[in-house]
Amino acid sequence: MKARSSTMARGVALALVASLMGPALASAQTPATDRWQFEAAIYAYLPTIGGQSSFPAGTGGSSIDVSADQIIDSLKFTFMGSLEANNGQWGVFTDLLYLNVGGSRSRTRDFSIGQAGVPANTTADLNLDIKGTVWTLVGQYRLAAQPDLVVDLLAGARLLDIKESLDWSIAGQLGPIAGPGPGRTGGNDIKASSWDAIVGAKGRYRFGENLAWSVPFYVDVGTGQSDLTWQAAAGLGYTFSWGSVYGMWRYLDYKLDSSKTMESINFNGPMIGAAFRW
Repeated sequence: MKARSSTMARGVALALVASLMGPALASAQTPATDRWQFEAAIYAYLPTIGGQSSFPAGTGGSSIDVSADQIIDSLKFTFMGSLEANNGQWGVFTDLLYLNVGGSRSRTRDFSIGQAGVPANTTADLNLDIKGTVWTLVGQYRLAAQPDLVVDLLAGARLLDIKESLDWSIAGQLGPIAGPGPGRTGGNDIKASSWDAIVGAKGRYRFGENLAWSVPFYVDVGTGQSDLTWQAAAGLGYTFSWGSVYGMWRYLDYKLDSSKTMESINFNGPMIGAAFRW
């Protein structure tokens, strides 16, 4: 069943690749220029982090399974930014997201042992930290370059590099469940690293007086070392002579190999930023 699900996910990704590349064949293009144009953006992204992970006990006992969205509640450090360079119809785009987040829960039941439920009188103190980098690097081809609409076709790769650390202390009766060691306390780290090929599109639709307002958008999908990854963002921006400011909602999702300790992870939340052009 796992192999079939992985094959289906890759099939969906390839079908979306084809649908995104199709419009490029019939699109009217704008004449190229010889001048490079650049845009750099810094932004704040405040997502909730979800996903499912399994932490080996390291003592011969059963693993501790947790959902990140039940524990993570604080941002420790972050860096977020993007850079774009265009010359005529061709260009490159890169985006870097680094997050260091954590959280803790006392006397919680939001966990399982060996993917089994726990007795009603069993609780745990859990402390989870997540450090990770998401780096996107793509080439782009301009499909539309009108005063009110700009659309770029994207093709490239994305790196996900994540480390999760969990400390636990379990209280109560476990009954027939094989616990995570005789002391019922411990900790462990798990890591996931995935390179994936992606395709997508990004751009903006401008409207209003002097076309100052805009709707920026971004979407991509891909597969490779992960079963499936996809991302989407959209929002509202305002253009100035030096660049623009914007607010967007962004969702990034990874379906990793279900046989590994980290099965999935996703980021979902608002972002605000400023982009500078020269």
